[in-house]
Amino acid sequence: MSIHVFPWQRMAAGANLLSPGGDLGVTIFEEITTLAAKHQAINLGQGFPDTDGPHVFKNIAASGVAGDLNQYAPGAGILPLRKAISDHQRRFYDLDVDYNHEVVVTTGATEAIAAAILAFVQLGDEVITFEPFYDSYGATIGLAGGVHKTIALSAPSFQPDIEDLRATFTDRTRMVVLNNPHNPTGATFDKKVLAEIVALATKHDCIILSDEVYEHLTYGVTHIPIASLAGAWERTITVSSAGKTFSFTGWKVGWATGPAELIAAVRTVKQFLSYSSGTAFQPAVAEALGSDKSFFDNFARDLGERCEILAGGLEAAGMTVYRPRGTYFIVADVAPLGFDNALDLARQMPESIGVAGIPLSVFCQPDGAERTRTLMRFAFCKKPTLLMEASTRLSLLSAKLGG
Repeated sequence: MSIHVFPWQRMAAGANLLSPGGDLGVTIFEEITTLAAKHQAINLGQGFPDTDGPHVFKNIAASGVAGDLNQYAPGAGILPLRKAISDHQRRFYDLDVDYNHEVVVTTGATEAIAAAILAFVQLGDEVITFEPFYDSYGATIGLAGGVHKTIALSAPSFQPDIEDLRATFTDRTRMVVLNNPHNPTGATFDKKVLAEIVALATKHDCIILSDEVYEHLTYGVTHIPIASLAGAWERTITVSSAGKTFSFTGWKVGWATGPAELIAAVRTVKQFLSYSSGTAFQPAVAEALGSDKSFFDNFARDLGERCEILAGGLEAAGMTVYRPRGTYFIVADVAPLGFDNALDLARQMPESIGVAGIPLSVFCQPDGAERTRTLMRFAFCKKPTLLMEASTRLSLLSAKLGG
């Protein structure tokens, strides 16, 4: 890749938006969503629910807007929300988090991730992610001037190879970015893998940035925050948000927790990005986080049932399906249908069968893109009737496009 002069060019290149010739493209999400809208296709590409979260939380936010919660919130977040985040970490994971010094509320998890990377990564520092990787990681690593190194996650388990893990860490590693449960593969990392990450981060004295936005969306497994493992807390920044857990992705209320000195650095950067946001939404999120455990269990169970609807449809269409252990997403291999390029197929599907999906290759660097070239990601956070209709349309894929 050629050297780019401006930070925005490094950022675009990190997110696979810049061609070798320097031409700027659009994200695959924008491209596929535009095609889906043009052809009135069922959009299983972007990971957003097609129904809102509970009305009780919407009403709290609405009353805040109608009332007096329309000015800046404190930069670190309102006290009731910081307390609720602290209580949540203790209730679910037995993590003791000081809401005064070890919590910062952000404009979604994306800002927390960006603030953490920008706070600690200097020009030339190595940052490790697992590949496929959520595109904002590559973008922000590029913006910071970091060197992005990846560890492959391969089907069917999408677990990293321990020897690859050990070989990728060096004394130049400044940060490892963990996404668990993992988007886009739907994997959850085994405790053995998490413990090895902690051991390697300790050995090489680097920071762990753990993106856990899908922490409550797991199927048949229990989420393990890496910060709860021995030796991890003092070097770990944990990120989550209200968007995925409560189906309010547009509220953009996220947070980061961790040791006071790390969170102070994240807060310092964050205050010069957005300073604060979502004042009226923050009390609603605080209330939501205090929900009975049954709320979280039932939500995950319902999503798991929706996953099975789509999994059945993809298998009936002839694809090899890798059932997720977490997230909104399911991965399928289109190679058994005779297709050898999921990116090309994704661009044809909205018009040909009226369904949109996202190729895994766009979440990868060139070598990873080749490794995942026949894999496609579909979102199942949609109404069951829509998933059944999508399954019917997917059954026409071979007949329509003749892979």
